[in-house]
Amino acid sequence: MTDISDEKTLRRDLAACYRLVALFGWDDLVFTHISARVPGPEHHFLINPYGMFFDEITASSLVKVDTHGEKVEASPFPVNPAGFVIHSAVHTARPDVACVLHVHTTAGVAVSAQKQGLLPISQQATISLTSLAYHDYEGIALRDDEKPRLVADLGDRTCLILRNHGLLTVGRSVADAFLAMYTLERACEVQIAALAAGAGGSAAGSGGAEALITVAPDIVRGAKEASRSVTKGLGGALAWPGLLRKLDRLNPGYAG
Repeated sequence: MTDISDEKTLRRDLAACYRLVALFGWDDLVFTHISARVPGPEHHFLINPYGMFFDEITASSLVKVDTHGEKVEASPFPVNPAGFVIHSAVHTARPDVACVLHVHTTAGVAVSAQKQGLLPISQQATISLTSLAYHDYEGIALRDDEKPRLVADLGDRTCLILRNHGLLTVGRSVADAFLAMYTLERACEVQIAALAAGAGGSAAGSGGAEALITVAPDIVRGAKEASRSVTKGLGGALAWPGLLRKLDRLNPGYAG
């Protein structure tokens, strides 16, 4: 049986994550998902009530679904099983993953459309590049036959750039998935800004990228261990309590 206390904490953290995504401006009306694996052997997950804006979501409004995105508990809220295709693929293939976070940010989609992908031009990028993969666009993610390719592309990594689509991160906790997304999104924002400033109006991926200073490969290779040292081995848990306090000030009520 599921530990109810663990699920209560998970619901709070996932609701907080939805609101933080909205607070940081990463939401796209109602058209992305953040999912979390419910503790226990049932292979159940929590997702957003479809149609509710991310800054409205509460712990109690989250909907519990199975691997097909179908409701397994009564809820007055609808769900979007089609939108769960990406999430169910990752959760099924990666039992180590507790949370899958997917967004369509402007900077993330812009980088996903650039042939060179994420460039090693910032400290944030070096961290994301240590565990980054790419998945080619196959249209709106509605088909189950895309799942094996997506899972194979992600492999054991933390970050996935969905070409022409957006960004995805995973984590052993909601906090870890959020920190991974924060870092990847910031890396994308820096890249778009650097290309815009340094390209002199040329198209991204041509003269603009060539004008940028890149971080040496050996430094990129060492970024994972350096990041672990900076966070004192806590990962997302280092910043998560502060993020919850920020929400308590700016958008309380998520835990209800």
